[in-house]
Amino acid sequence: MSADDLQSYLRAAFADAEIEIVDLAGDGDHYRARVISSAFKGLSRVRQHQLVYAALKGRMGGELHALALETAAPGD
Repeated sequence: MSADDLQSYLRAAFADAEIEIVDLAGDGDHYRARVISSAFKGLSRVRQHQLVYAALKGRMGGELHALALETAAPGD
């Protein structure tokens, strides 16, 4: 999965988000994503990450092997 594809999936789910993607290994398979969105307000970190995985529509573990996540609501 390309970084642009990853960005597109996240942007579709979190339209207001500040998103930063870093390719950790240069192989298009291991990324770090920082997602700051109001959709995460009041949610636990686990629930925030579940929402991100849901946004990837089953591609985690297939097209995308590893994703290190940092999520938060604005101001957190």
